[in-house]
Amino acid sequence: MKIKSLETFLANAGQRNYLFVRVKTDTGLVGIGEATLEWQEKAVEVLVNEWVASRIIGKDPFDIEAVVGGMIRDQYQGGSTVMTAISSVEIALWDIIGKATGQPVYRLLGGRAKSSLKAYANGWYGGCETPEDFARRAAQVVARGYEALKFDPFATAWKRLDAAEEDRAVAIVEAVAGAIGPGVKMMIEIHGRLGAADAIRFIDRIDHLPIAWCEEPVAPENVELLREVKERTRLPLSSGERLYAVADFARLIGLRACDVVQMDVAHCGGISVAKKIAAMAAAQDMAISPHCSVGPVALAAALHVAWSTPNMLMLESFAEFDVDWRNDLVSGWNPLSRGAFALPERPGLGIELDEVAIAAHPYRALAFPSLWDTSWKDEFTGTARLAEA
Repeated sequence: MKIKSLETFLANAGQRNYLFVRVKTDTGLVGIGEATLEWQEKAVEVLVNEWVASRIIGKDPFDIEAVVGGMIRDQYQGGSTVMTAISSVEIALWDIIGKATGQPVYRLLGGRAKSSLKAYANGWYGGCETPEDFARRAAQVVARGYEALKFDPFATAWKRLDAAEEDRAVAIVEAVAGAIGPGVKMMIEIHGRLGAADAIRFIDRIDHLPIAWCEEPVAPENVELLREVKERTRLPLSSGERLYAVADFARLIGLRACDVVQMDVAHCGGISVAKKIAAMAAAQDMAISPHCSVGPVALAAALHVAWSTPNMLMLESFAEFDVDWRNDLVSGWNPLSRGAFALPERPGLGIELDEVAIAAHPYRALAFPSLWDTSWKDEFTGTARLAEA
């Protein structure tokens, strides 16, 4: 079996444009992947259709180590754009392998390693301004069955957190804690906004609350600074969504600079690389929880990694807080119910692209907002349905 062609599809989904990839073989088997990258979808699309295609046409899709490893070696400059392009095709190759063998991908990665897999909610707080807004919406999320939820309580903080914004952020976290009830955890998304001293001070102010972890408190590339924050605070920390090379994850894990490693399967090199990162983390008694803020194909890939990985915690999900047409873009199975993920049963990833639905939602330039624009949370379009529920 050889790869004979590759094609890409762009679909708008509110604040993101999802970029899907489809790889065809000479036997008729087809694999899908996802190459969504905020602001850079067109750049990734060019890389996929030119450089990546030139590297995979004529290759055996089972030869993932050689084909993908060669691309990672040869891309030379590194970074999110080219690694996302590579990751998308790596995911598609696993989809082909699963279909060729008649097995869900997770069974090819070691089989089922967990009895259950819980989701934590993200994207649910669009339009929320006051602590009362956050609390009311959080209660609605918990009513859907979620046992954990993540949110960014900040406005436009960058390095320095002034007293007024700090007090407001603390009030939001406290209000959510009061609304969600016992047994429900919070993940505090900091988006790398803060300098170390301000991050430490803020984390100390909320460490009496039921918080699973604080995410990216400082710039993600500065793992030494992250370790300093970890050494001087008590709450668990997470990071890794904006690291793209195995060597960078080796530094993060070797320094034990956080408690939870958050590689993004759609950006770090794909499924195989994510499993390698998970193994490195396990050797240091660290957990993983893959970052997964983009589309349904990336979520499917993350699910197969999650189900097959013993040191996996909860998996991020925007699925119920995304645009109304998210699930129309693919067909196959809806994995989420009452805050928990179902085990995939179909061969490969278990889903297929719906070209008609994709064509109905054309690309929108510059869809993703700046996280330092006061209106960025307004783009969480699925929250309207949540408010009505």
